[in-house]
Amino acid sequence: MIKVLFTNYCIQFKIYIVKSDNIKKGISRAPHRSLLYATGVSPKVIDRPFIGIASSFTDIVPGHIGMRDLERQIEKGVHSAGGQAFIFGVPVVCDGIAMGHEGMRYSLPSRELIADCVETMANAHQLDGLVLLTNCDKVTPAMLIAASRLNIPSIVVTAGPMMDGECQQNKLTMIKGTFEGIGRYRAGQITEDELTELELKSCPSAGSCQGMYTANTMACLTEVMGMSLPECATALASSSQKRRIAFESGMRVVELVNENLKPLDIINRDSLRNAIIADLCLGGSTNSVLHLLAIANTAEIDLSLSDFEELGSKIKQTVKLDPSANPTMTDFHNAGGVPALLKTLFDIPEFTDVKTITGKKISENIKGVWSDESLVHPVSSPVTTQPGLGVLYGNLAHDGAVIKISGVDESCYYFKGKAKVFDTEEDSMNALENDEIKEGDVIVIRYEGPKGSPGMREMLAPTSFLVGKGLGKTVALITDGRFSGGTRGICVGHICPEAANDGNIALVEDGDIIEIDIPNRKLNLLVDESVLAKRRQVLKPFELKTKSGYLSKYSKLVQDASHGAII
Repeated sequence: MIKVLFTNYCIQFKIYIVKSDNIKKGISRAPHRSLLYATGVSPKVIDRPFIGIASSFTDIVPGHIGMRDLERQIEKGVHSAGGQAFIFGVPVVCDGIAMGHEGMRYSLPSRELIADCVETMANAHQLDGLVLLTNCDKVTPAMLIAASRLNIPSIVVTAGPMMDGECQQNKLTMIKGTFEGIGRYRAGQITEDELTELELKSCPSAGSCQGMYTANTMACLTEVMGMSLPECATALASSSQKRRIAFESGMRVVELVNENLKPLDIINRDSLRNAIIADLCLGGSTNSVLHLLAIANTAEIDLSLSDFEELGSKIKQTVKLDPSANPTMTDFHNAGGVPALLKTLFDIPEFTDVKTITGKKISENIKGVWSDESLVHPVSSPVTTQPGLGVLYGNLAHDGAVIKISGVDESCYYFKGKAKVFDTEEDSMNALENDEIKEGDVIVIRYEGPKGSPGMREMLAPTSFLVGKGLGKTVALITDGRFSGGTRGICVGHICPEAANDGNIALVEDGDIIEIDIPNRKLNLLVDESVLAKRRQVLKPFELKTKSGYLSKYSKLVQDASHGAII
């Protein structure tokens, strides 16, 4: 009773026991204060809330090269609102640069590494609040995982998409201009000089790649969940609006400390299910499934693949962007962006009006929002008859697999073909480049799951190669690995159990018939169970590929994709 009365008193009179008092209050903290003064902190501001700016700046990742400016804007906002800002860095992997070689093994594991870094810095230095400056694929979910763990007032700033590329008055994106350009070159459709021109013009500015790939999917879902300010997800990295959002986020985090509004007041089952609904409507990256499950696990929220399955049976896609269509994130922003999407989602019974980081509910944030209904379709007039994502089950995926339905041509919703089996991504690429893959084949890439790879590599190179060569509608690809958000075509990933855990994908042989049935959400190997039992008897035990370093630890601890590849 005394505790309750004291808490109410503190709230009424805005008296908060902030964490940073542990390093700056009392005679025994003289050494701590001395060290803080050594950093340039003035005794005049020592009593202000200590705000950490977790920055993922680097000058090797396009999505992050503009963050030095955004750091300054956030810092100005923090100080303007009466806080004291401290910037610290976290690592970041560019999936595009890491793609197709050993580096991709570090991409998904970096999510856990980044979350650990933020947790370590915030707790070691007793920070009162955080601004989480992020953009690319694994950084945004890592920041949300860290925020959920720490549960101190926090706000996310995603640095924003890059400008659209252009070549000879044709709109370009990174995927279509480069990865698919390689397939076009191999097919003899363009020259090497033309491919070089595409390289130079596909990525013309700072920012995350231009389509509804993983980085932009997670930025949009962060805004839907209420953890970033309105329009943050789609405002271009190079825009003055992004600078203003960064400044306002810096101001807002100090207010969050004063209000004692924490991430777990925002991130809950309702807001996560809202994110799933938005994801299904947007046709976002399949990686979002991994990340939402991981965030839910950290926050101890009951969320599973069954939520995606349940909502997927009710939701239809209402926005279609690159790589599944021509519009880009720039077009989406100009059409009203996430606020416009949220306005439409209120027509879905399962959508919930929840509190956001602004302190207001979604309905209050979107009052007066304009939208271009030719791009952001009403729920009553969806783009397709299917949701953007689907969860498949069957004897090849007892624990589930994921497909980006928005990237599949409707004529291919049912596909049956002969297996061509590869134990690494590199072997599949060699077969593609040597024209060993024919129409009607189902490429099977296994031992690329979270444990088997280790790190669950993305298969953007082979999927883009297929599309570039004109095989996107006639060849399927299934894997226990995962796909880039830029993937399109008949591509099924996250197959669970993975081959390294003795899943049935380890038993597939060349020539086996595989059935992909999207309408009925099925993925089956059409081989008699007695034959599979004989194959299992001679299956060799899996041996870890990595014996030392971070990936060795990761492969020993990681859970499967159906649980978000958490450790």
